[in-house]
Amino acid sequence: MIKIHELADVKTSNIGDGTKIWQFCVIFSYAKIGKNCNICANVLIENKVIIGDDVTVKSGVQIWDGVTVENKVFIGPNVTFTNDLIPRSKQSFVQYETNIGEGASIGANSTIIAGNNIGKHAFIGAGSVVTKDIPNNTVWYGNPAKLQGYITDEGLLLDMNKKDKKGFIYKK
Repeated sequence: MIKIHELADVKTSNIGDGTKIWQFCVIFSYAKIGKNCNICANVLIENKVIIGDDVTVKSGVQIWDGVTVENKVFIGPNVTFTNDLIPRSKQSFVQYETNIGEGASIGANSTIIAGNNIGKHAFIGAGSVVTKDIPNNTVWYGNPAKLQGYITDEGLLLDMNKKDKKGFIYKK
């Protein structure tokens, strides 16, 4: 069963079963949202957006045309996506595509610059500015975001030598 809060403005019918959409969300007509997603309050999702299954989008996020979010992604509060590298008022622009890989996590208040992709299971620390493609299973943070370590598919943080806190080295 899909749950849409009465104060949300949802124009799309492309919403998977079990998805919850909270108050003050605006979702455009052609957006596609998968199953079992949680779209928190004050989220805007434009037309040319695809969101996979089991995705969490926390409050205050805007997902602009050209963004694809794969399954099991976490998008923290107030994450900002861009889709235009040279924004100008009342002028057409080249829209860039951005893909967020399966199982990735993006920390609160991060900014993802247009055209940069985030790999599967990658982890972006809070407040980061992503200015380049992020490989699978890597940990990035800072402004601009820099490689800080690695992460397993299960979410175990590893250092730059792919060791966990107990000293075990992961080969994958």
